[in-house]
Amino acid sequence: MIPSQLAEVTRERVLRAAGEVFAERGFRDATVRDICGKAGVNVASVNYYFRNKEALYCEALSFAFEEAEERYPFDCPEGEGVTPAERLRHFIRNFLMRLLDDTHLGWHGKLITREILSPTAALVPIVDSIMKPRFDAVRRIVIQLVPHPLDDDSLERCVLSIFGQCLVYRHARSVIDQMRPQIVAGPEDREATAEHVFRFVLAALTHLPPTPGT
Repeated sequence: MIPSQLAEVTRERVLRAAGEVFAERGFRDATVRDICGKAGVNVASVNYYFRNKEALYCEALSFAFEEAEERYPFDCPEGEGVTPAERLRHFIRNFLMRLLDDTHLGWHGKLITREILSPTAALVPIVDSIMKPRFDAVRRIVIQLVPHPLDDDSLERCVLSIFGQCLVYRHARSVIDQMRPQIVAGPEDREATAEHVFRFVLAALTHLPPTPGT
């Protein structure tokens, strides 16, 4: 392996280790020594590849989003005949699958959830570069599905409601696992749950009455 390839492999190994440690302990409690120990590299590697712990954390967050996007892309393939409802189904299904992933990629959701619940300075660029475009995409779908114009606040509430319908399965997972584990237990159960969320949201949007006073 040539030096440049070795450097890239080492850098990615540190990123993955950092993501897992940050997901488990949070930014403040994670240490560079723990991360490097998990990655099997010396402590100087963080300074060499990322400058400091803060920069490593920012890149670990971006890396988590990028890997999750590869496996569960938000954007529905464009093409003639792809309806707004089909784009909504695709978004909800992949978002929910991403949130409930229990494989080696599961640390992505945990890390991102930690950042949202206990934000650092890293959240600002993540919101601008990743989250806002997703909200904008869902906003465009909502506009096409609601049978009448919406004021800005009502539109934003609709978009947030769609995200909320999915996020509850992540944030309340410990409760769901105790009360109704069968609805998210396996791949088929999660597909059925995603389809339910889609049908629920679609019915709400297509039958949404006008905002009072408009």
